[in-house]
Amino acid sequence: MSETLVVRSLARPRVYGGAAVGVLLLALPFYLDRFWLQAGLFAMAAAIGAIGINLLTGATGQLSMGHAFFLAVGAYGYCVFAGDGGDGLTGLGLPGWLAAVLAVVLAGLAGGVFSPIAGRLRGAYLGIATLALIFIGQHVLFNAEDLTGGFNGRAVPPFSLFGLTFDDSEVLVAAVPFGSAEKLWYLGLVLLLAGALFARGVLSGRPGRAMNAIRDHRVAAGVMGIPVARHRAAAFVLSSMYAGLAGVLLALVFQRTVPEYFGMVLSLEYLAMIVIGGLGSVAGAVVGGVFVSLLPQLLNRYSDALPLVSAPGTGGIAPGEAARYLYGAAVVAVVLFLPGGLVRLAARRTRPTPGEER
Repeated sequence: MSETLVVRSLARPRVYGGAAVGVLLLALPFYLDRFWLQAGLFAMAAAIGAIGINLLTGATGQLSMGHAFFLAVGAYGYCVFAGDGGDGLTGLGLPGWLAAVLAVVLAGLAGGVFSPIAGRLRGAYLGIATLALIFIGQHVLFNAEDLTGGFNGRAVPPFSLFGLTFDDSEVLVAAVPFGSAEKLWYLGLVLLLAGALFARGVLSGRPGRAMNAIRDHRVAAGVMGIPVARHRAAAFVLSSMYAGLAGVLLALVFQRTVPEYFGMVLSLEYLAMIVIGGLGSVAGAVVGGVFVSLLPQLLNRYSDALPLVSAPGTGGIAPGEAARYLYGAAVVAVVLFLPGGLVRLAARRTRPTPGEER
């Protein structure tokens, strides 16, 4: 009975805290300016992509260096499906919602093509194999100019759903003008919530237990009757679809896709996200994604007030470089002192003490 009361007493603050955070997130577009809304949208996109790679690396134990490739597939796939060809580039002119769905499916298909390799390789070998996807993707993005626009990229068609277009045309909501950032904010929240809930369902069910067994001991999992290669391939496809969804959201926020962005550095950033936040945890992926994506933007915003950090070309450390130094140090600190990531630290704070259990 006492244990039940302790569980209930711990659950209530979490429920109330979650409800308060939800109300706050819904109200933020009415008060924040465009910079902070865009920063939040970048964090949402990063969190979605981090959930995907956490399903692959954190839950299944497969090292992937090609996550940026699938983000590019989602971003450019949306542009091709939704574009009308008015800019001289290939476009099918599909509705925005359909183009987004097809872009995510396309990313999953790309992952499915690579999944036989992912199902049979592991460790550094899989990492090297997926690294090849980055080089292939960069070559295609820079040279398939009819599809990608080449070095200069291509403009991103606005998203549309139920007659509402998520562009800069202002819509008054409670006397507050809503532009593209405000509209996309709610779209990002819905996508992040749906992605997080789906991933939690996968990890808490039989597929998640099988993935964890494969991660912990591949041979033992096979002896227990778990089809190792099939689960690894499925995890790779699912991770690719999450990356494709994150790519679509990133493209909508940026409003222009640039090939240089989808390089090796982006893949390394996603690995840093899941290590800092917590491997194998949905909440850890969200925390790590927010941390790594917001850090360079905050440093760039307040570079004038920070020592040693200055705008590029002015003699100091550029905000982007400073951010990489900081989250690189965070990765080292987490590996050495907090193996479970930042979510493990939060779990320790909410864990009842022996006196409370009685």
